[in-house]
Amino acid sequence: MAERLSKDELARRLSTLAPRMAEGAERIDNLVRLTGGASMETWAFDAVGPGGAVPLILRRRTRAVESTAVNKPPLRREAEAIARAVAGGVPAPDVTYVCDEAADGLDEAYVMRRIGGETLGKKITSDPAFEPARGKLARQCGAALARIHAVEPLDGLDRTDAATTLANYEATWRATGNVRPTIEAAFRWLEKRLPTEPVTPRFVHGDFRNGNIMVDPEAGLAAVLDWELVHIGDPAEDLGWLCTSSWKFGRPDRYVGGFGDIEDLLAGYVEAGGEPISAARVDFWSMLGSLKWGVMTMGMYASFAADPTAGPERGVIGRRLSETEADIVAIIERNAA
Repeated sequence: MAERLSKDELARRLSTLAPRMAEGAERIDNLVRLTGGASMETWAFDAVGPGGAVPLILRRRTRAVESTAVNKPPLRREAEAIARAVAGGVPAPDVTYVCDEAADGLDEAYVMRRIGGETLGKKITSDPAFEPARGKLARQCGAALARIHAVEPLDGLDRTDAATTLANYEATWRATGNVRPTIEAAFRWLEKRLPTEPVTPRFVHGDFRNGNIMVDPEAGLAAVLDWELVHIGDPAEDLGWLCTSSWKFGRPDRYVGGFGDIEDLLAGYVEAGGEPISAARVDFWSMLGSLKWGVMTMGMYASFAADPTAGPERGVIGRRLSETEADIVAIIERNAA
């Protein structure tokens, strides 16, 4: 586990590093903790110098990496993946500094430019101010994913496919000792429907969903965020995860992220150079996404039960298992019709 730092101590250490984060910067100001994940801290701050303030974001790992179907790369590799994606035309923040774990006192961390926009999924799907963005967002996401999948992968990334992902999550589930009929049905349903078409493995984002994209109310997609699960695999995995019901934030009627249609997503993907992907393959990965999230919720609850001092977030996430079970039943029922 990373060293726990007070806000004042973190500000002091960041100020020491300010000249490396932004040209001419002498100190940092306006340090604010943002809503973040269960194993990462995300902070907003300004690097300040005679030339003005440069808005930045710090991403810092604070807890051990959770067990998933793929290993999360070190944050240094995550930062390198973002840099490659930006070079390939993907809308993402520029990384300005990667911390030296031994010398900088921030453990695993990197700093990137702060981009304006909204990440709250509920606002993106339902706020009237975002109606202009919703009309174009699915197609923009398709284009961004095509560019991500065209990136030359980093050496040493995990490789996986549908069968391996399903087997890994089943092994993780069995290790919990839990028995839930709906989860059991999902494993068997997916096992019978594993894609048989040949797939060219691509660089995959791994967590492309509503909530991990920055959206401008008028212009739409501003940036793709949270690259900690990058790996090599089936590009349809990214499209299916975006369409997983858990990330529709109260708008199940809009198949893509709660804001758009599958036709626009697939059209944007092909227009930007992606190889055509069938809607059926996306639907398979969407179902697998619901199952994956169900397994992960129980893992997070187990983590909370073992160490409640880490905070209530993981325990609350554990209660979302029932949501994924409802989604699984709905998908099975829809495909049986």
